This record gives sequence, C-alpha cells and structure tokens, in this order.
Amino acid sequence: MVHVVATIPIKPGKAAEFESIFADLARQVRANEKGCERYELCRSTVAPDTFVVVERYSDDAAFAAHSKTPYFLAFMGKVGEFVAGAPTIDILKPAR
Repeated sequence: MVHVVATIPIKPGKAAEFESIFADLARQVRANEKGCERYELCRSTVAPDTFVVVERYSDDAAFAAHSKTPYFLAFMGKVGEFVAGAPTIDILKPAR
C-alpha cells in the first residue's frame, strides 16, 4: 500500500478555480484507476489557501500508473497558474 499526501499552496483568489479543475481530475481518477483507493482534496482550516490531496494506492504499480494518465498530465499542465509555490509531496508506506 502507498499513501501520498500532497500539500499545495494556491494563489489568493484562485481557490475556487483550483477546486474546479481538481474535481474534474478526481472524477476521472475514481472512474478509471482501480488501484486508487482514496483521492481526496482537503482544505486547511489554518491556511485557507493551502490544499492537501490525500491519496492511497493498492501498490507501487497503481501509484506509478496514476502519474502517467492523460487526465493527470492535462491537470499538471493547467495547475501552474494556480500554484503559489512548490508543492510538498510525501510518499508514505505503512510502518512494519
């Protein structure tokens, strides 16, 4: 199992647009990626321009396949205009 926590700072005033393009991505992920068990956008209650994507994949192959999908690549091409800084991506595996 692979867990991913992606923290994304968004430019002020761009949150609604970001949420909209992410919603399109999430619908496609949920419909097409059987190995993706969770794909959820959360918004910080402390820093409202910070979003966190919480993801869970059944295995490394499912996680690797996600980043190669055409809809994820299209999202990455659009998201640059909304991002206020470099995202932080934490990839986690269950402790033994």
